[in-house]
Amino acid sequence: MTDWKRRWVRLKQRDKILSLIGLALRAGRCTSGETMTENAVRSGNARLVIVASDASDNTKKKFRNMCEFYRVPIYIYGDKDTLGHAMGKEFRASLAILDEGFADGILKELKNREDIA
Repeated sequence: MTDWKRRWVRLKQRDKILSLIGLALRAGRCTSGETMTENAVRSGNARLVIVASDASDNTKKKFRNMCEFYRVPIYIYGDKDTLGHAMGKEFRASLAILDEGFADGILKELKNREDIA
């Protein structure tokens, strides 16, 4: 596969992940921000946690430990600006998907992206 095809496939996958995040937000099945994400994980409502790659190391470590303890899948994806833009907001360092269907769809796309890269 040529280089431009790989980049195109990655771009299509990225857009689909961000689109699913936006749809989950519009459906009311997504929370964002550090406090809201933390509350969703602790209450057992979170099905998937996504943390921005440019979030602080302390934030990443906190969510990794919390998600490991509560057995919630966590992914480091995108940056604060990209995640915020997908949600129609400014900057977001973390978000939690509350719906099983949306979480499965995003996980599937994230795993496909890992296979391609």
